[in-house]
Amino acid sequence: MSERPAAVTPAPTGWNTWDVRTHTGMSRLPRGPRVRFGVLGPDGPVLDGFTWRDGLDRLGPHTVDGSYAEVTVRAAGHRLRLTFAGGPGDVLDARAESTGVVVLSVEGLDAIEEPTDSSYLTTTVRAGDIRWTVTTSARGRRVGGPADALLLAFDAEASESAVDLRMAPEHAPATMAPQRGAGNCATSHSGTADDRPHITALTAGRLAAHRAAADRTRLCSTGWLGPAADALTRAVTWNTVYAPDIGRVLTPTSRDFVCAERKGFYGTWALHAWDTFFTGLAASAVDRDYARGIFGQILPYADAAGMVPNRVSDERGRTDDRSQPPVGAHTVHQAYLAGGLSPGTRDTTLLTDTFPALLAWHDWWPRARRGPHGLLAWGSDPIADDPASATLDRARRESGLDDSPMYDEARYDPATHTMDLADVGLNALHIADAEALADIAGIVGQGATADRLRAEAATARAVADRLLWDEERRGYRNLTAAGAHDPHVSPTMLYALLGGLPDADRAAAMATDLLRPEVLGGARPLPSVARNDPGFAATYWRGRIWAPMAYLAVRGLRRYDLTELSRPVVGALLRLFLDEWREYGHVRENYPAVAGENLTGLQKRSDGLMAWGGLLACLAFGELADARPDGWRFAHPGEPAELCNLPLGEGRLDVRAADRLTVGVDGRTLLDMAPGVVVRGYLLTGDRVSGTAEGVGDLLVTPPGGGPPVRVEVAGGPRSFTFGPAGGRNAQEGIGT
Repeated sequence: MSERPAAVTPAPTGWNTWDVRTHTGMSRLPRGPRVRFGVLGPDGPVLDGFTWRDGLDRLGPHTVDGSYAEVTVRAAGHRLRLTFAGGPGDVLDARAESTGVVVLSVEGLDAIEEPTDSSYLTTTVRAGDIRWTVTTSARGRRVGGPADALLLAFDAEASESAVDLRMAPEHAPATMAPQRGAGNCATSHSGTADDRPHITALTAGRLAAHRAAADRTRLCSTGWLGPAADALTRAVTWNTVYAPDIGRVLTPTSRDFVCAERKGFYGTWALHAWDTFFTGLAASAVDRDYARGIFGQILPYADAAGMVPNRVSDERGRTDDRSQPPVGAHTVHQAYLAGGLSPGTRDTTLLTDTFPALLAWHDWWPRARRGPHGLLAWGSDPIADDPASATLDRARRESGLDDSPMYDEARYDPATHTMDLADVGLNALHIADAEALADIAGIVGQGATADRLRAEAATARAVADRLLWDEERRGYRNLTAAGAHDPHVSPTMLYALLGGLPDADRAAAMATDLLRPEVLGGARPLPSVARNDPGFAATYWRGRIWAPMAYLAVRGLRRYDLTELSRPVVGALLRLFLDEWREYGHVRENYPAVAGENLTGLQKRSDGLMAWGGLLACLAFGELADARPDGWRFAHPGEPAELCNLPLGEGRLDVRAADRLTVGVDGRTLLDMAPGVVVRGYLLTGDRVSGTAEGVGDLLVTPPGGGPPVRVEVAGGPRSFTFGPAGGRNAQEGIGT
């Protein structure tokens, strides 16, 4: 099995955009100076702000390690485009282009050596024990600023000025080893006066090399998928920050949301439970080590009973009274499956690192949240110094669906510390959690635990199916303490499919009913409450479309292979996602359930760059390539599309849909199939490739170890295939078995 080091990724070293307060600069971590840019306004330098509500225009590419990043902002009537080459090491290169006067601020300094000619072309500064050389391509002039900062303005000499910057330790060698991801680029980093005529060429060369290296491994998509891959990636990488008080790199779902200086709700950082797991799942499409680091951020904060808190933060502490929906094992398991084409190439360290805490959290739920009829219900425990604990409001917050109409009539039961309402979503998620944990337990060598979890899941499934099924409405509904089925409908009713509650016929019938346009279907599908529900208001959790909820509902549909229902839903969600990205550069906290609603204002309560919004892109990727417990599913989405550079243990996976669908790794074609063919259960090891094909058309399978592709004709029912190295004779005889 593939084992990887347990070190936290990414590490808080080198230059990166991880200062939560700004998008327009880089800081040298863990302790060092900060460099940021702005423009000169009528009242002086404009360096602050640049949130998605105020001046942030477009976020460009951003590598995980900070070796390359681009961002465009607007201030004082001017556009400012920034390009950075940072990353591991001590050298930072940057270019600032603006229609106005560029301002550079180098902060966190202990000393600034004034140049004799006051030109500020090359300046030496000191931060801590390191003397840094700051070299620019244009002459700057001091424009005030605090004592610990060098604040320079560069007067424009054309309609758009460009200023190049290099910052390096004073005694850096003339030639340094390439930065990680910089290809074969080795450039001069002396920062001496002799570099002045060459600073533009040096900076341009390093920026170009880092951009080229980033592009070689960048997740990308085209065609039907549009720029969904770019949107997903940037919503994760631009939200990664450094928390100096705990010495950790964190990826909150939104840096604006967690930072008071960015009009957020905390000091400088906060983590939320299910937000973190969904962010880790989105990150797994970008980088496996990065995703593992994110998954591991919230789990260490579990309490002694195993409860993972709803929130931990710097200023507002932790929520010891409540948790959040149990999606940890499902998301970790899904990221593991998507990390390779066989168990031998997947990231088992992800499982060994997270399994103990995930199991403890899973076992906490039935101990702490037994509600009506012995089923699970959302709750809040009494905390001595927290008067708002043990209330209905807090129990609602544990659900993650803070103001959902589903809980308008519920009451808090102090005897059980739960709502007096057994919840379909919670019970189904806990069953799905048990199934995922059982698979994980088997992989990490905990066979007895796996058996126990599967038995518990089977029992819970039978009980939930019996009690939560509403025969009159022909669907699953929440159950009151009095034994009545609650009439409210939301996508959480589809979580019953994720937990495997109904049989196939009942699943298809209930999903078809729920996905009618007047309920949860239509051009803007899966609003957080049914459109014909009296509580529907098209606001926040009372009707907006939320990616986590949509993701779980669609995964339920896919469990039953209800492709005719799931594909139009996924396509409609993808259009919402892409429209918002193309027009505003946003990956939304939630999306409008009615046409014409603009969510950019703070009062609308929809953060403009939230990592979990990328789950809508993940769902669309799954139409081409979907990792499942029995192997990968590959299918043509019905429109031309391309998804490239998915990170696997084998290399980079590329899937292209045109007149045929091709699947390859690092340029080697694995499958070449007619658009009417679907491959399921695809597994590739060193000596065997296997799967099942169905539909109509032909399929070319490349055997492991090389050799010519072998043709499989498919017509109608499923047809299994298995090949050994080079498609050996015995393997060919196995076609159709």
